[in-house]
Amino acid sequence: MIDWLRGASVRKPLDSEIDLGGTRVPIVLKRMRHARRLTLRLAPDGSEVRITLPAWAEGREALAFAHSRAGWLAEQHAKLPRRTAPEPGGQVRYRGRMLQLAWEARAARRPVVEGDCLKVGGPQAGLETRLKRWLEIEALRLAEADMREYCAAARLDPVPIGLTRAQRRWGSCSDKNRIRINWRLVQAPDFVRRSVVAHEVAHLVHFDHSPAFHALLADIFEGEIASADRWLKEHGRGLYASFG
Repeated sequence: MIDWLRGASVRKPLDSEIDLGGTRVPIVLKRMRHARRLTLRLAPDGSEVRITLPAWAEGREALAFAHSRAGWLAEQHAKLPRRTAPEPGGQVRYRGRMLQLAWEARAARRPVVEGDCLKVGGPQAGLETRLKRWLEIEALRLAEADMREYCAAARLDPVPIGLTRAQRRWGSCSDKNRIRINWRLVQAPDFVRRSVVAHEVAHLVHFDHSPAFHALLADIFEGEIASADRWLKEHGRGLYASFG
């Protein structure tokens, strides 16, 4: 890949957008000082093509590489779940379950889970916004409880935790001892969300992926990390099919 990039010859300016099966998608370049190779990926929601490139690489050559892989990118884009806004009678994904959305204008605006139904009221015009706000509140509530549990297991004091809308990372841990979790994990099964929180708690002790980090993660997390990682790899993009 690097040899191709160094040897590329671009005779004319290349478009910073690419056609993927009839959809125009922007190509976003990001230079990384420590990157050793060019990486190409599609955003989880299909909204853009992302290229990470080393400091020595030229932007026009990175664009040329993206256009040369247009066929592969179009295949990946076609596989993405199509975004569908939640509507009465439809379904909402919550903690690994598909709940039927039972809307009634006179009902309480705050969503309530009852069996296999998610009941919610208020004007239909703001339904998606209310549902997303509720899911974010639930995501923070659950992730905060997970964090406290895993911090206790790692013999650490609780740390601040917040939500992120990132499209590349499910969780992050800053050097200021703050954890951030992607709110969309509230749609995944509990063991998946909990694995991400446990992962970030382990980073509070080991800010790397060393053997010591993996040993601590295995010690504090009750499930199989490989199973959670596999679920995210196979189903993670589906979490972007609902809500903006």
